[in-house]
Amino acid sequence: MKFTGKLFLWIMALVTAAFIAFGMWMLNFSFSRMLEQERQRASQEIRMFQYFLEVGFRAGEEYGEVYALQKAIESMAINVDRTESTCIVLDGQGVCYSGQQELGQLSAIVDVDEMIVRHSEAGDNHYIWQICMGSRGYELVSMCTSQLGEKIYYLLISHNIQSIYDTRADTIRQYRIMLLVLLAVAAVCAWILARYLTRPIRKLGWVTKRIAAGDLTRRSDYHRPDEVGELAESFNLMADRLVEQMREKELEARRQEDFTAAFAHELKTPLTSIIGYAQMLDTMELDPEDHRMASHYIFAQGKRLEQLSRKLLELVSMEKQDFAVKPIKAMALAENLWNTMRPIWDKRQVQGSIRMEQATLWGDSDLLLSLLYNLLDNATKAVGEKGRISLEGRRIRERKREAVQEDFDQGEWAADKGDSPGRWYGIRIRDNGRGIPQEEIDRITEPFYMVDKSRSRKEGGAGLGMSLCQRILQLHRGSWRMKSTLGEGTEILIRLPLDSPK
Repeated sequence: MKFTGKLFLWIMALVTAAFIAFGMWMLNFSFSRMLEQERQRASQEIRMFQYFLEVGFRAGEEYGEVYALQKAIESMAINVDRTESTCIVLDGQGVCYSGQQELGQLSAIVDVDEMIVRHSEAGDNHYIWQICMGSRGYELVSMCTSQLGEKIYYLLISHNIQSIYDTRADTIRQYRIMLLVLLAVAAVCAWILARYLTRPIRKLGWVTKRIAAGDLTRRSDYHRPDEVGELAESFNLMADRLVEQMREKELEARRQEDFTAAFAHELKTPLTSIIGYAQMLDTMELDPEDHRMASHYIFAQGKRLEQLSRKLLELVSMEKQDFAVKPIKAMALAENLWNTMRPIWDKRQVQGSIRMEQATLWGDSDLLLSLLYNLLDNATKAVGEKGRISLEGRRIRERKREAVQEDFDQGEWAADKGDSPGRWYGIRIRDNGRGIPQEEIDRITEPFYMVDKSRSRKEGGAGLGMSLCQRILQLHRGSWRMKSTLGEGTEILIRLPLDSPK
């Protein structure tokens, strides 16, 4: 069952229970009031008959007790005839002096002896009453005592109250009809109310189905300060985040496809060349010079494939491995870099210098070495022979990133201004090489992207180095900025935190 139907049934159940409870209370209240009125009337009547009985007895008392009692009963009987009540007079021994026939009828519906006992327990100044079912319907029987001379007499009055019960029965029948009409009207109102209250939920469900069907632009337009409004707002926020995540997944999927396509393309060219030269060596008679050239080319392309595979594995492994955070001495990094780059620079006659101010960095030493080595290797390829390359590292001021970038743009270091060292370590790499066009600086971190593809392939480049560097910086919560001018050289500023990244 849908929520609208459940809400409708709940409303109808509550309304029906309320109508029935209120109706029963009103009926019982009305019946109780009428019954109490009849009881008060019976009390007044029995007090009145008691008065007439006592007055009549006193009027005939001088002629003897028997005569006085007869006069008293006659006086009372005159007044009884004016009402619809039945009056009976008994003495203490149960002898009936008035209403012998009525006593027989009354004894059939009520235990007179029991009422005498109850009256005795209540006291002489009280009167008791009881409702009984007789031949005429319901009867209200009242009893009191009256002292006439030396004796105590019991006065019983029976009053028919069947009209009260008939009135209640008629009222109940009328209320049942009225209840059915009220419930019919309430059902219509309850259904309209249930539909109105659940309308935002139905619309939200419709929006959900549309989004599930692929229409990601659908949103709930319910904006009210209630629980459903909060639900709609949360749903819209969830949908926005879902769309954002889907777009990120699609972008990542396209990146993976582009990465795979680029990687396949990078593998195809050297493999084709290797296969071609291998077939040449296998099927053709070559002179020593051609044989040496073919072997050298196969070796060079094999080394290029080896370098490509190594960098690809580094990129993949960084996505999966646990990043170990350890303290790293900056001077140790500088010494390791110098021992690695010096033979290469000497061979190319490059004027290289590496100077790093003592500090403790946090991260993975192998990854940081890979970062700096890739940047220095790119600079070495860019300057050619007899070029100049410098790497400088020192503490910089603890300022916002934008301020550090401003210092970089001005070619100044914060420590050069005499400021106290901050919680950042800056590394600046400069070269006087060919430079990078400004429109390509933002793309050099894309996997397999190369500024000069012919030169990069000639020198064994695969276009993965800068992508690898960016990922290493992200793992170390670092940042970088590159500034390059064609024909003049390139300058890279790296900023690393001096506290632990975890």
